[in-house]
Amino acid sequence: MVDFDKKDKLSWDAEICQDAGLGDISFAKVKEFVNKSNLEFISVEKSLKNLGLIKSNKLLNTAVILFGKKPEKIFPNAKLRCAVFERTDTAKIISKQEFEGDLFYLIEKAEEYILQNIHIEIRVEESSKVEVPEIDKNVFKESIINAFCHRDYYESDSVNISIFKDRVEIKNPGGLCNGLTIKQIKKEIISKRRNEIIANMFRRVHLIEKRGRGIRLILSKEPDTDFKEIGTQFITVFKRKNCEEQGVEKGTEKGVEKLSEKENIIINLIRKNPRISKQKLCIKGKLNKKSVEYNIIKLKEKGILERVGSEVGGYWEVL
Repeated sequence: MVDFDKKDKLSWDAEICQDAGLGDISFAKVKEFVNKSNLEFISVEKSLKNLGLIKSNKLLNTAVILFGKKPEKIFPNAKLRCAVFERTDTAKIISKQEFEGDLFYLIEKAEEYILQNIHIEIRVEESSKVEVPEIDKNVFKESIINAFCHRDYYESDSVNISIFKDRVEIKNPGGLCNGLTIKQIKKEIISKRRNEIIANMFRRVHLIEKRGRGIRLILSKEPDTDFKEIGTQFITVFKRKNCEEQGVEKGTEKGVEKLSEKENIIINLIRKNPRISKQKLCIKGKLNKKSVEYNIIKLKEKGILERVGSEVGGYWEVL
C-alpha cells in the first residue's frame, strides 16, 4: 500500500509503483485504450512500454491507476464519493454512494451520478425529444476530468461530488499547483498540470484537448461557475437553475415536466402500477428508501403526484 506521507521530487504519476506488477494489470483495459489511441496492440507489456508507463522494467503509478484490475487495493484513494443533500447545506443527506476503480471508470460513474440527480428538461425540437440537463453536460464532464487529472494523489482523500438544492460541487484534493491562481485560470487561460503523464494518457483518448481549453469551455457555457480553494481542496461550483427559470410546461401535448432521473423512474413505475408500494419502488427502481421518500415528496410539491386513499389500501395518481 502506498505511503501518502512520503513525497518525492518526481510527480506522483511518474513514480514507480513498488507494490504492483504486470499481473495486476487488466489485459482488456490496456487493449481497449490502445485501440482507442489508434495504436497497434501486441501485448500488455509492450503496449505499456510504448506508452512510457514502464520504467526500469517496473510499472509507473499511472499504469496501475488507469489499467489496474483492482487499483483501489494499491491506492486506497482511487475512489469517488458522491452525495445528494436535501437543502443548501449538509445538515440532511438524502443519499450517498461510493465507487472504487480505475480513473476511466470513476469519471464515467461521476458523470452518471450527476445526470441521475439533476433536472433534465425534455424539449420537443422538430418532432423529436431532446434531453437538456440544467447544467451543460460537457461542462460538468470537463470539470470531472479535471478533478481526476489535476488532483494530488499524495493526499488520501478522494474526489467528491456534492449535489445541493441550489448547486453542484466537484471537489478534489490538491489546490492549484506551481503558484497558479484562480484569477489566472479564469482570465489568462493558463494551465499547469500536476500529473502530466495522466494528462497525456487522457489526451490520447480525447478526454482532454489543448491546454487551458477546459476552463474556457466551462465559463463559455456556464458563466456563473465559481472556483474556490479551501485548504488543500479545489472546488468547482455549478449553480442549478430554478424550476421557474426553466419554463416548465406540464402535459405531453405541450412538453414534458422536467424531472430528475429518479423522479422519472418513480413516475414510470407508478404509471405501470398505481398501487405499487414504496418497498416495490425501491426494489424495481433500484433506489434506497430515503431516495424514494424524498422524490415522492418532490413530485407531490410539483403537483405531479398525489396519494388517493390510505397508505395500505390506496393508490397513486399521476396528475
